[in-house]
Amino acid sequence: MFKKLSKLACATALALGLPAVALAELPGMRGTQHIGITVPDVDEAVEFLVDIVGCEAFFSFGPFGPFEDDWMTKNLNVNPRAVIEVITMVRCGNGPAFEVFKYTSPDQNPNPPKNSDIGGYHIAFYVDDINEATQYLRDNGVQVLESPHPLTGTLLEGMDWVYFLTPWGMQMEIVSAPDGILDEKQNNRNFWDPRS
Repeated sequence: MFKKLSKLACATALALGLPAVALAELPGMRGTQHIGITVPDVDEAVEFLVDIVGCEAFFSFGPFGPFEDDWMTKNLNVNPRAVIEVITMVRCGNGPAFEVFKYTSPDQNPNPPKNSDIGGYHIAFYVDDINEATQYLRDNGVQVLESPHPLTGTLLEGMDWVYFLTPWGMQMEIVSAPDGILDEKQNNRNFWDPRS
């Protein structure tokens, strides 16, 4: 299915302290440009991202569909009768943009996936002071799951994290590692960080 790296190539990369994925790369790949999220109400989602998280909304466009043929399935892997009502582009600090979708589809699942579901995901924002950011979220009526936790005993040691939920039930996270993480110190390499 995928071209696999040889055991020798992987061993060499590890011995040199390089990630194995550096040996194979999508031509011209520069990094993450945007992350697409589907929400039940684009206005509510953009308001949350702008007014609570501090992002900037850029522009909206759409609709796409309905199409009489199977364009939606061929191009987007969704139901052929699915419609994208609107898309709004949002930028959050020094990181990838969000492409916020409002879909309607005959087979739409209205429940966001959990992290334990196949295809489950979350988005993490870096903050300078995790305790201050956690209190800010709580003060603004955001459901924060527990309190910040340190990631001890892993190569992410030095990072604290806590999850929160958006008004539409999507999982998000805030993280902070003001002194860096253990992997950076042990392997003399930088994990991506929006401060860089």
